[in-house]
Amino acid sequence: MDKGATPADARSFVVTNRSVLAIAVPMTLAYLTTPMLGLVDTAVIGQFGDAALLGGLAAGALIFDVVFASFNFLRSGTTGLVAQAFGRGDALEEQAVFWRAVLIAIVAGVVLAALSPLIAVGGEWFMDAGPRVSEAMGIYIKIRLLAAPFSLINYAILGYVLGRGEGGLGLVLQLVLNGINIALCFLLGLKLGWGVAGVAWATVTGEFLAMLLGLAIVIRRFRATPALPRHRLLDISAFLHMLSLNRDIMIRSFSLLAAFALFTREGAQFGTVTLAANAVLMNFFLVAGYFLDGFATAAEQLVGRAVGARAEHPFRQAVRLTLFWGFGLAGAATLVLLVAGANLVAVVTTSQEVRLVADIYLPWAAFTALSGVLAFQMDGVFIGATWSRDMRNMMLLSFLVFAFALLTLAPAFGNHGLWAALHVFLLARGFSLLAILRLRMRTAFS
Repeated sequence: MDKGATPADARSFVVTNRSVLAIAVPMTLAYLTTPMLGLVDTAVIGQFGDAALLGGLAAGALIFDVVFASFNFLRSGTTGLVAQAFGRGDALEEQAVFWRAVLIAIVAGVVLAALSPLIAVGGEWFMDAGPRVSEAMGIYIKIRLLAAPFSLINYAILGYVLGRGEGGLGLVLQLVLNGINIALCFLLGLKLGWGVAGVAWATVTGEFLAMLLGLAIVIRRFRATPALPRHRLLDISAFLHMLSLNRDIMIRSFSLLAAFALFTREGAQFGTVTLAANAVLMNFFLVAGYFLDGFATAAEQLVGRAVGARAEHPFRQAVRLTLFWGFGLAGAATLVLLVAGANLVAVVTTSQEVRLVADIYLPWAAFTALSGVLAFQMDGVFIGATWSRDMRNMMLLSFLVFAFALLTLAPAFGNHGLWAALHVFLLARGFSLLAILRLRMRTAFS
C-alpha cells in the first residue's frame, strides 16, 4: 500500500489493519515532526528567559497558522481528489489534480507574501498584547510569510502523495522539511543569537529546500507516464469542482483556526504568563492531535479510494478501523502527557512562573486527545469522500457552540473555563459529523 496500488487493482481492494497502518504510522511520525518543531521553536526562545518573547512567538505562530491553515485545502482537497481518481484508475486525472493545486498555490502564495506587512499589523491589532509581545510577533510574521509560495506548493505535493496512499514518501518529505527547520532553528535562533528572527528564517529555508525535493520526485514520476493534455489540465468543470471543494475546506479550516485564535486571545487577557503557559500546553495538544491526524489521513485516502471505486464495504471498513486505532492512540497520548507532561514543561521553558501555571492546566491539555478522536477521524472521512459542504456546515455550527461555551465558561472559571470550552468544541465537531454520516453513505453507494 505504501507504494500505491497498480492500475489493475485500483478498483478492487480490501481495507485491513495493515493497509490502515501502512498509511497512518508513517504519517503519524511525519505529523509529529510539526509539533516537535513548535516545541523546539518554543524551547529555543524559552532559553532567553523572557516571557514576552515566548508570548510573541506563540502569537506570531498563531497568526501564521490562521493564514496558512486556511489554505490547507491544497493538501486535504488534493488528497481526496487524487484518492478518488486513484480508485477509478484514472492516472491522467491524478496529474491534472496535482498541477491545478500547484497553480493555485503559486498565485495564493505570492499574494500572501506581498501582504505580509498588512497581515503583521492586523495580527498585532487582533492579539492586543503588550508592546514587546507585539514587536516579536511582527518580526516573526513578516519573515515567515516570505515562505508562502513554497509552503503552499509543499501542501500540494503532500496531498498528491497521500492521495496515492504513499505514507512512506510523505514521511520522508516531512522529515526533510522539519529536520532542516529544526537544525537551522538551533543554529540561527540560539547559536547565532537571532532569536525570533532566526526561528522564522529557519522555516523559510526549510520550506524552500523541501519544495525542490518534492517537485523533483513528482516530476520525475510524471515523465514515466503519458503526457497530460493541456485541455485536461484546464478543464473548466474540473477546476470549478476543485474550487468549490477548496472553498468549503478553506471555510472549515479558517473556522478551526479562528477558534484557536479566540482561545489564544482569551488566554492573553489573563496575563503574559498565562499566555505563555497556554502556548506550551497547546504544543502538547498538537502532539496528541498529530497522533490522530495520521489515522485521519488514512481515512482520507482509503475512503476517497472507496468512493472513487464505488466500493461500500471498503468504505465501512476504513471508517471502522481508523476510528478503532484513533481511540487507541489517543488513550496512549493522554496517558503519556499525564505522566510525563510536567517534565516536558520544564524542558520547554526555563521560566519558573510559566512552569507553575502550565502544571495547573496540564490535565486539560492531556485529555484533548480523547475528546478530539471523533473530530479528527470524521474530518478525514468527509475530506476523502469530498463531502465538503457537510464538513463546512458542521464546523460553522461547532464554532458557534464553542463561542457560546467560551463566553459563558471563561468569565466564570477563568483559564479552566477556557480549556473546557476547547473540549466542547472538539466534541461538537465529531458528533455533528457522525450524525449525518449514515445519510451520506446511502447517497454515495445507492
